[in-house]
Amino acid sequence: MSEKTVATSFCVLMVLVMLGCGNAPEPADLVITGGRIVTLDPERPEVEAMAARGQRVVVTGSAAEMAEFIGDTTEVIDLDGALAVPGFIEGHGHFTGLGRSRMILDLTQVESFDEIVEMVASAAAEVEPGEWILGRGWHQEKWNSTPEPNVSGLPYHHVLSEVSRANPVFLTHASGHAAMVNAAALDLAGIIDETPDPAGGEIVRDADGRAIGVLRETAEDLVGEHLESDPDEATLRRAIDLASRECLAKGITSFQDAGASFATVELFKTMAENGELGLRLWVMLSEDNESLAAGLPGYRVHRSGDDYLTVGGIKRWIDGALGSHGAWLLEPYADLPSSIGLNIVTPDELRETARLALEHQLQLCSHAIGDRANRTTLDVYEEAYDRVPQPRDLRWRIEHAQHLHPEDIARFAEIGVVAAMQPIHCTSDGPWVPVRLGEERSRTGAYVWRDLFSTGAVIASGTDVPVEPVDPLPSFHAAVTRQMADGTAFYPDQVMTRMEALYARTLGAAYAAFEEDIKGSLEVGKLADVTVFSRDILAVPADEILETEVIYTIVGGEVRYRAR
Repeated sequence: MSEKTVATSFCVLMVLVMLGCGNAPEPADLVITGGRIVTLDPERPEVEAMAARGQRVVVTGSAAEMAEFIGDTTEVIDLDGALAVPGFIEGHGHFTGLGRSRMILDLTQVESFDEIVEMVASAAAEVEPGEWILGRGWHQEKWNSTPEPNVSGLPYHHVLSEVSRANPVFLTHASGHAAMVNAAALDLAGIIDETPDPAGGEIVRDADGRAIGVLRETAEDLVGEHLESDPDEATLRRAIDLASRECLAKGITSFQDAGASFATVELFKTMAENGELGLRLWVMLSEDNESLAAGLPGYRVHRSGDDYLTVGGIKRWIDGALGSHGAWLLEPYADLPSSIGLNIVTPDELRETARLALEHQLQLCSHAIGDRANRTTLDVYEEAYDRVPQPRDLRWRIEHAQHLHPEDIARFAEIGVVAAMQPIHCTSDGPWVPVRLGEERSRTGAYVWRDLFSTGAVIASGTDVPVEPVDPLPSFHAAVTRQMADGTAFYPDQVMTRMEALYARTLGAAYAAFEEDIKGSLEVGKLADVTVFSRDILAVPADEILETEVIYTIVGGEVRYRAR
């Protein structure tokens, strides 16, 4: 009998016990009524009310049916016409990265390099000499002016260095795949004009070979290794708390963390077992092959702390990001013909990770953005899948799957690979994607959700926070409209329907983590994780989606956030 069958049978048995097998039911801990509850349960897709006891859903049905489950201690939530759906799952984000981004300079809204210089100057006036100044979120394509001088729109460090002589500066690109540093940081790392590029990275230089102070991909590590690599427990706990609060306020009940170390997982585990995690985490281990080979034997964290923590995958980065010219392409960039991007983890290294994933029954989750990166990853996955006897259900994932060659689209469903995608990237990046790829590659392969769905592929949706905000509503709006900031739509024939977008944020994301038996729909026996929206995002005009608010976030039958 499979683990899923055992779990499902146990849940049904527990529900029968809780219902008293025909006797008057014991009061529920929570009853939700008075609105539209979309369950994604194929047997009862929409109900008026539901009840939970402990962490589980015990009954769904009409408001009248719920009356007998209401006792003196039952919390009753009157939706007053609001929409309740299965708890939203962040299908790909960086959990501690979200928290830590709230502890450094926020560069997500800057409109020019001059603004960054001003922010760093202000920070330098407040910190001690030698103290690092950190920030994240800049994106040169979103500035309202191009700095001069520049290399492919990227500024030279000299003005930045002038205002921060006594402090090393490390400012991460919005994508996380490049960094802007000052002279103090370059000196600390020993980077000079003649320093060779590391494998999988680039020290950006001008036509005269001078390093301008921008580092792509693995070149970031030349400076990054001088930063504190492992924050102390107090700092990490603060980051976790900040991330939890923000996620709950945005309706997120579960978070698929795209890369954590063994050490961070140990803290997650301690917090889960002590009831200190505000939402559920499903984690991908981010370690090199050598560390995985040493650490994985005998290592298993599965639904620890009352289903608050599972380590289910291994994270790999095969290429970088399109915005930083790091995505690995089959053909050169339209705006940088000398480059096809960067390969971070080689195919042979990925094959070794695949072997470890199979050996230890973990999902392999590979960051792949460019069409060459996606094709190479699919090739490696297909080789590994062919070594597994039928029937097989590995659900290995490609994280992002942003830019595909048309010939590779059907392979996701054929092989059985999940596309873990972030709709908000489409509308955020859309204005400059054709600049990087040209019109034909953009039209036929960029964020092709409709084409993937039509082949039977599963899409799990997220935001890639802190690359984009964790708020799921702009991402939901992007999925169903592909509308960019200027009001135009990015190849609108690829939109999702609203139910597809809901599925991708709930049951699709749960499926992508082998958790559809406990999450993703509001069915009897499943976890009572619920998100309540002020407006019906499945029916209101599209522009009203962005005006919608989260009014309740419920995790395991307990209200963890309420707006009123």
